[in-house]
Amino acid sequence: MEKMMKTLVCAQPRKFEYRYQPTPELIKDHSIIKIKRVGVCGTDLHAFEGTQPFLSYPRILGHELSGELIAGINAPGFELNEVVSFMPYFNCGECIACRSGRSNCCVRLQVCGVHIDGGMAEYVLVPSKSLLHAQGLSLDEMALVEPLAIGAHGVRRAAVEPGEFVLVVGTGPIGMGAIEFARIAGGKVIALDLNERRLQFCKNKLGVSHTVNALEPDVDGRLREITNGDMPTVVIDATGSLKAINNAFKFMAHGGRFVLIGLQRGDISFSHPEFHKREGTLMSSRNATREDFEHVISSLKNGAIRPSTYITHRASFNNVITEFEGWLNPGSGVIKAMIDFD
Repeated sequence: MEKMMKTLVCAQPRKFEYRYQPTPELIKDHSIIKIKRVGVCGTDLHAFEGTQPFLSYPRILGHELSGELIAGINAPGFELNEVVSFMPYFNCGECIACRSGRSNCCVRLQVCGVHIDGGMAEYVLVPSKSLLHAQGLSLDEMALVEPLAIGAHGVRRAAVEPGEFVLVVGTGPIGMGAIEFARIAGGKVIALDLNERRLQFCKNKLGVSHTVNALEPDVDGRLREITNGDMPTVVIDATGSLKAINNAFKFMAHGGRFVLIGLQRGDISFSHPEFHKREGTLMSSRNATREDFEHVISSLKNGAIRPSTYITHRASFNNVITEFEGWLNPGSGVIKAMIDFD
């Protein structure tokens, strides 16, 4: 008799259903992970709301995962029952991006939990080449590696240099990851958000010296004051808000770089003369590479980042439906929600 597993399916916007489906079977060059933790991120929330541009329904969400390796083919160096995570961006290995070492933006990329079913299930089948050793890190920490890698990649794209001002717009978990790695790179970080509670978290827990509430009457003036009149040389958007993205162009210093980590459905618009006279650089930052994941794991191991404080809400896998919609409410104080399978 075929073995079945429990899954949580986003059947359509704002509708979750528990369903049973066959447990994955081991195939060549793949491994099976018994899921223990799933972190809930903005992508999952946007998918639930119906605003994620790359997702179709029904879909099993979840790509911030950790668990135990229970089976594997062509996974040298890995042992059964060890704690693992994996890079949830499955690339073709053949396209122009892959050939140039940029598997994160593969032409035929399939992101676990977006293009294909993800980890809100008891078991998941993944390419063995995507596996990551925990190296002594906990299940919670390993479930936080992926969102931190997103921020690390954005900072690497920005080529942050010691001493320069870095404005991070949006202080959700992705923005916090960008803040952490901008700090590690030597940048002087400014956090900008509408949510005063999150700004205080960045100040108290992440050691951010400069926080600005986007509702202040003169945000431009505050940024000029902080940067001694220069404005930030790096602006990183981690909101995915069209209004925030369009508005942030004016915050960039002459000769500055604007990196878009956040994603939204609409068209960006900005003043060409203003952008041109700054000789600005605009770039997107998509997903992350193994280099970024390794940087994150190393930073966790040496204590440069201690992200356990990010986890403000928890739910068991069996209770996600009753808890999930509340996590959309900024008033809930959620920074990172974690789903436990124990």
